[in-house]
Amino acid sequence: MTKNYCKLQNITITDKNLNQRIDNFLYSKFKNIPKNFIYRILRKGQVRVNKKRIKPFYKLEIGDNIRIPPFYLGNQSSKQIFQKKIHDITFLNKIILYEDDSLIVLNKPSGIAVHGGSGLNFGVIEGLRALRPRSSFLELVHRIDKDTSGLLLIAKKRSMLRLLHEQLRNKSIKKTYLTLVNGIWPKSLNRINVPLIKINPRYGKSMVCVDINGRPSETYFTVEEYFQSSTLMKANPVTGYTHQIRVHTLYAGHPILFDKRYGNKNFNNKVITTGLNRLFLHAFSLTLIHPKTKKLMYIEAPIDEMLKKCLNNLRFCMKK
Repeated sequence: MTKNYCKLQNITITDKNLNQRIDNFLYSKFKNIPKNFIYRILRKGQVRVNKKRIKPFYKLEIGDNIRIPPFYLGNQSSKQIFQKKIHDITFLNKIILYEDDSLIVLNKPSGIAVHGGSGLNFGVIEGLRALRPRSSFLELVHRIDKDTSGLLLIAKKRSMLRLLHEQLRNKSIKKTYLTLVNGIWPKSLNRINVPLIKINPRYGKSMVCVDINGRPSETYFTVEEYFQSSTLMKANPVTGYTHQIRVHTLYAGHPILFDKRYGNKNFNNKVITTGLNRLFLHAFSLTLIHPKTKKLMYIEAPIDEMLKKCLNNLRFCMKK
């Protein structure tokens, strides 16, 4: 069994990697290495740029010299690690809804992270890279929560990533989510615009809450269907703050069903009878300008069988 060992490396940045974050650069270079390992060597200052310590979000400039230390990841060979991942993640090929030479659009299942980190060795993007070792570039255009299902954009070229990020900054990419919330949502409440802030406690999971000193965040809501004690909604976030829809619905007094972080535990226990045991939040549709063809692009992602079963059971209860 061969040792998984990498020697000391010095790399000079060209225009190909201009403005790329250092953490993403390292992860694209070492595709089979867990992202938490990359963050660790960055945090400890073992990776240097122009002989200086840098943060994971540092953006590369032309001529930057990156010093990557030698490191050792144990006795398991790279080939064995790769084969193990392939066995676990071949399902990713089945959830691709659209692909061309510029981008990939897939329907991410709930319970799978979009990238590694925080104790996870890999997520969707690492899985795709492992499945496609000959692809020179694969990067997330945006992120959705681990427990959220639905549409996820991945760029296949750096130039396409830049153009899609520009659309995100200009708010020209329109996202629609489907969500089921606790209680009867008033039809007149179609917009929530409150500032949000992230709180990172010393112990436990981070939380997002409404705070006057937070970042502006805005979501539009539309009622789709009423049930006895819940409401099916469409949510259109204008901004893209972490957990935005989840916290906005909580702020309105109607948390999302089966939200283990922000939801109503007693109500969630009742909902189990409908067959639901996951967060009912699904990235349903995307509207954007294709970065290469410049044509308007609209795509939808169907909800999974669990969400379908939950809605059908709620409709059946309404008929009784």
